[in-house]
Amino acid sequence: QVQLVESGGGLVQAGGSLRLSCAASGRAFPTMAWFRQVPGKEREFVAAINWSGGSTYASDSVKGRFTISRDNAKNTVYLQMNSLKPEDTAVYYCAHGPVGMGVSRESNRYTSWGQGTQVTVSS
Repeated sequence: QVQLVESGGGLVQAGGSLRLSCAASGRAFPTMAWFRQVPGKEREFVAAINWSGGSTYASDSVKGRFTISRDNAKNTVYLQMNSLKPEDTAVYYCAHGPVGMGVSRESNRYTSWGQGTQVTVSS
């Protein structure tokens, strides 16, 4: 079973940047995604990337500001977050989907999740 460990979260001022990392252990991982969640709200899709990195998909709320990428040699997926806003404050989770799955914004299609990393953007 793949284990996912996120890192890179923290406190940043509005307009700043952070880069989140998600390291995977175990078997090779296919489609990967980032989600985020605020207490009391449903988990929200952020971005997804397929195995080759040739297909990515981002939510409208982060498009143009966040970039998802991956380094398969390091079994790591990244989320570069620029121009951060206070409304980006959340716990960010990475997840992977089953073999053969394409990029998707549906959280119930992903089979393994990390423990999350907190991102706080101050105004």
